[in-house]
Amino acid sequence: MRKTLLLLLLLSGCSWKSPLEVVTPHKIDIQQGNVVTQEMIDKLKPGMTPSQVRFVLGTPLVVDPFRTDRWDYVYRLEQKGRLVETRRITVVFEDDRLKGIEGNVMPAGPEAQKP
Repeated sequence: MRKTLLLLLLLSGCSWKSPLEVVTPHKIDIQQGNVVTQEMIDKLKPGMTPSQVRFVLGTPLVVDPFRTDRWDYVYRLEQKGRLVETRRITVVFEDDRLKGIEGNVMPAGPEAQKP
């Protein structure tokens, strides 16, 4: 009887997992950069000044000191250690006026609504 009980105890110990294998560290959501929504992009119009663009979109994440006519807005969202979303918007100026927008989110307009 004792041998059977000891054998069952040893066999059950083989299927038991260590707490280090079961418990994982908590990974928080990491949100970095500028949140730029489609509504914010829709407010941009060609010819706007840099201060008007900054008012609509906020301060850019990256301003290249060698190319002051270009602002980059970058956004990343990681949940549970995995990259869920990434966006990159580039605002281009010419003669201190908004020339164009490049990136993931584009302005909505008549040409954007065509099929």
